[in-house]
Amino acid sequence: IIKHACIKDAAFFDFLKTKTLADFRNDPAMLAALIEKNVAIKTSVVLNDEFETGDRKLLNFGHTIGHAIENIYSLPHGHAISIGMLASCSISEKINNFDPAATQKIIALLQQYQLPVQLAIDKDKIWDILLMDKKRSNNSMSFVVLDAIGNAVVKPIPLVQLKDLIDQCL
Repeated sequence: IIKHACIKDAAFFDFLKTKTLADFRNDPAMLAALIEKNVAIKTSVVLNDEFETGDRKLLNFGHTIGHAIENIYSLPHGHAISIGMLASCSISEKINNFDPAATQKIIALLQQYQLPVQLAIDKDKIWDILLMDKKRSNNSMSFVVLDAIGNAVVKPIPLVQLKDLIDQCL
């Protein structure tokens, strides 16, 4: 849900900041509306890009590094993606002029919803898994970065640069 807000809907992100897990647990109608909104975002992306040639790739925000973390550390998917999203935010700051204050907002929201925001990781193991990622094409990786909260883009990052970014950002 937070990932979808980060890549496609700043207003939804702001709404999430005003609520807590308890709010949704205690209000079935609010929870149903949350799920409906989230499904609408994902459905719109998928229907507009059935074969993952454009915007559908944005759904991979946090997944490139997150999947590597998930595989190495056996974390639940959502926890690994949470950490991967923050790695992507750091990379976005370095190569896409993403505002560090926005990264702090994302950290705060993930923490608000009791998701992890850091993990001591072995960068070399992460790198070894990334080299096998399906988003790799020859000497670059398609990587989802943020322009702003609610607006993501896919950028090819040369592997040499990505390795350096991982060393800096993780």
